[in-house]
Amino acid sequence: MSGHSKWHNIQKTKGAADAKRAQAFTKIAREMIVAVKEGGGGDPRSNSKLATVIAKAKAANMPNDNIKRTIDKALGAGNTENYEKIVYEGYGPCGVAVIVETMTDNRNRTAGEMRHYFDKYGGNMGAANCVSWSFDKKGVIVIDNEDGDLDEDTVMMDALDAGAADFEADEDVMTVYTGVDDVAAVSDALTAAGYKLLSAQVEMLPQNGYIKLTNEDDIKNMQKMLDMFEDNDDVQNVWHNWEDAE
Repeated sequence: MSGHSKWHNIQKTKGAADAKRAQAFTKIAREMIVAVKEGGGGDPRSNSKLATVIAKAKAANMPNDNIKRTIDKALGAGNTENYEKIVYEGYGPCGVAVIVETMTDNRNRTAGEMRHYFDKYGGNMGAANCVSWSFDKKGVIVIDNEDGDLDEDTVMMDALDAGAADFEADEDVMTVYTGVDDVAAVSDALTAAGYKLLSAQVEMLPQNGYIKLTNEDDIKNMQKMLDMFEDNDDVQNVWHNWEDAE
């Protein structure tokens, strides 16, 4: 299908180092705090934004105690953390489209760092919506099938019964697509059915497939650019249409 999610293009969850995992938990916690404040409370049954972030946290193996502590912290009267969601868009080498979603308490600092990463590695930061118009926002749930034990038809029927919109089997994972607001409900149903989720979140998927880079310098620069974005504490997600990402 056009614009399909590529697990290895987006995530590096499998075998992630402890430091990477801790950083991922920190970023999810920040997203959770914002969801509690923006969504109007700490109950995921009445706060769909929070429910979506909790589904993402569970798929990333964030402990339930961490999730509860983060929600309690967000609800606390003394919590003065105030993060602003800002999306930066631009291009990598050879016109690869890049979308960087951030949550920051210092707009000027983050904007300067994002522009620096784009410029340093052969790209350039563009205006709002310069590339996001060519991406679709969808719920994406990735099911582990590394052992090859899952039956494709069974998983597809379970996913569709749970409210999924589409399904795709690809090597050692199976990908379930949902509406933006349906990620939590579908992921909960799949988990209850015994499936191991590797990821459950809202993603930006390119409408027209992925770009293949052939020049070695372009490949190195593109990977370095993505690494710089992902290592930045203010960056929540990076979406792109590069075929070669590992």
